[in-house]
Amino acid sequence: MTAPVLLVIAHGSRDPRHAATVHALTARVRSLRPGLRVETGFLDFNAPSVPRVLERLAAQGAREVIALPLLLTRAFHAKSDIPAVLREARTGLPRLRVRQAEVLGPSPLLNSALERRLREAGIRPGDRSSTGLVLAAAGSTDPEAIAVIAEIARELRHTGWCSVRPAFASAASPAGFPRTEDAVRALRAEGVRRVAVAPYVIAPGRLPDRIAEGASGADVLADVLGPAPELARLLLARYDGARCAAARPAALTA
Repeated sequence: MTAPVLLVIAHGSRDPRHAATVHALTARVRSLRPGLRVETGFLDFNAPSVPRVLERLAAQGAREVIALPLLLTRAFHAKSDIPAVLREARTGLPRLRVRQAEVLGPSPLLNSALERRLREAGIRPGDRSSTGLVLAAAGSTDPEAIAVIAEIARELRHTGWCSVRPAFASAASPAGFPRTEDAVRALRAEGVRRVAVAPYVIAPGRLPDRIAEGASGADVLADVLGPAPELARLLLARYDGARCAAARPAALTA
């Protein structure tokens, strides 16, 4: 039986680095699982759009698609935008079965990718006890997404960092979550000798650039998660999870 197509749904950006990074990530996914058809669709700014990809797949005879949001938390896009796009596609393409997979986070694989980027930026295992970490996310007003970022920061505190502070890049950040630059200053005020900023974002763009600007007072700025091997493995894990979930009712009724 032919495996469902994996459709990775990215937000899109006017910044050309965004689409290039998404395509590099999906290329790594293909290399990890040869034979799996992996497509990319964008919600905005970039082509191809999600509806166009689904129309093309249906025209080529595809019967099942697993749509995977390239998102780190379950916020507005995962709860509203993407389901609306997929509902419309199901109506117009009745022969194409489309299932939405879970968002990427939280996951230990994301934490591992974050640590990889920090190592690449020069952080050694012995540096943690004297280094304060700013976990810099894009930002959200969704309570569930906010809670996830706060929990990840709490988990990181138990891995040897002398202090960890979550921060948001978005101007719509909720009360209690500082901007990146404010988190850096707060760590300095605590007497932290070295400060590192870890962007908890997948691809470059406006908000990651804002994180970088806010990190000007830090000693270390890690890269975005990008096409990290851990991220590629996580995409496949979410794909497999959605595929198993789709098969479970049939097994129960067999």
